[in-house]
Amino acid sequence: MVSRRKFIQSMLVAGSSLMLPGTIQAYEQGEEIATLLDLSKCVGCGACVDACKEANAHKFPRPKKPFPKMYPKRVKVSDWSDKQDVDDRLTPYNWLFIQTASGVWKGEEFEINIPRRCLHCVNPPCANLCPWGACSKQENGIVRINSDICLGGAKCKKVCPWHIPERQTGVGLYLKLLPSYAGNGVMYKCDRCYDRIAQGKLPACIEACPEGVQTIGPRSEIIAKAHKLAKKMKGYIYGEKENGGTNTIYVSPVPFEILNKFIEKGPGRPHLNQVSYSMAKEENLGFAVLTAPVAGFAAGILTVLNKVKQRKDHELE
Repeated sequence: MVSRRKFIQSMLVAGSSLMLPGTIQAYEQGEEIATLLDLSKCVGCGACVDACKEANAHKFPRPKKPFPKMYPKRVKVSDWSDKQDVDDRLTPYNWLFIQTASGVWKGEEFEINIPRRCLHCVNPPCANLCPWGACSKQENGIVRINSDICLGGAKCKKVCPWHIPERQTGVGLYLKLLPSYAGNGVMYKCDRCYDRIAQGKLPACIEACPEGVQTIGPRSEIIAKAHKLAKKMKGYIYGEKENGGTNTIYVSPVPFEILNKFIEKGPGRPHLNQVSYSMAKEENLGFAVLTAPVAGFAAGILTVLNKVKQRKDHELE
């Protein structure tokens, strides 16, 4: 297990050699960081959920109302600003929640609590297929949505196998461009406390957990620990291979296909099905190759436009 001191020391070393402004080097020797969640330890206390909200509150949307009328009308408003206390599903104001699976397996009753958030895929379709370059993957494996240039088109949500990102209308760059035509807000999801990690701190959910459910470290070490733990508890692993591999690895004493039958699924409540490698699909690979230069160019233009607008707003104050 990675101690807090070792984690901070390695993060400080990584943070001292920045690749680009706003990006962090990988955890150690160019390797991505991953987290292991031992579901046999989670008691569903919600300390991680509260810590996540507290640590990331400054990133939450502050929408302007009334919202612009959208054209075409099929673009629907997504407004969670009056439901910020919702904590039993993913929302733009709640990036982590606890799913509980209660049932019977092999003749015995079980109750498994599952912290759910973005899995931070090794090869994330949200980042690869965002047409505006608003979603990207850092060198250390963190997948982030840049709220300064996201237009809320929800491509990331559509291509995510778990449909994780959630939209809030009335915020973002679209209001400064063509508010009735160019998008409908900003997409939000767990960013793995990238700013805390950049300061050498643990993600808030890990630091707050009283049961030590999560372990963080280089992905190769986390995978090895997951297999060792699964062997010890005669358990099962989720996330190692799903969608080509993720940087969130679950280990459970109950098979995930069984857990999936007993969790509430739907909007904001992701499934636990097996997931094939979405970026292996020919159409996705082709789209990624074609859009990569366009997305990079668009991200640059949108960033410049946003900075110009911020400068003008500052001058008017």
